Amino acid sequence: MNIIINCRQMDLTKNLKEYAEEKVGKFKKYLGNVSEATVTLSVDKYRHKAEVLLRVGGAAIQAESTTGEMYSSIDDVVEKLARQVRKFKDKNVSLRKNRRKSESLPEAEETIPSIIKNRSYNIKPMSVEEAAMQMDLLDKEFFVFTNASSGNINVLYKRTDGNFGLIEPIK
Repeated sequence: MNIIINCRQMDLTKNLKEYAEEKVGKFKKYLGNVSEATVTLSVDKYRHKAEVLLRVGGAAIQAESTTGEMYSSIDDVVEKLARQVRKFKDKNVSLRKNRRKSESLPEAEETIPSIIKNRSYNIKPMSVEEAAMQMDLLDKEFFVFTNASSGNINVLYKRTDGNFGLIEPIK
């Protein structure tokens, strides 16, 4: 693995270079196909920032951290990268398992999804609040309406936290 260390507005000491290389170098044993790691260290007044970009195969894993001291910024960014690497590896393992399952199953006819239900509605202009009331009354997860103030078609949807989300097109 090629480790490139860039510094902005600071000088790179031997100890800091060795520390960063040691910490970032640990990802080589977890991800065998890391081609390059770019570490960018910068100081802006009292803020010490560490950024790391790992190139893994065709993917890139990136994290950054800003603290009051450079060594703690490096430690913090390595912890963030470790979480992202775990997610990346879990995702790749599950993809490989699913691929093996599908390869071991007998060939089934691939079906192309088709539209099985089509409904037409008259969309009347209303405010967002009125649309929210209509959605509650109809007990639906989403509601399509014409926004009376903008004249655009909007989508109001129920979020998992119980609140509403609004999708508005940009002209």
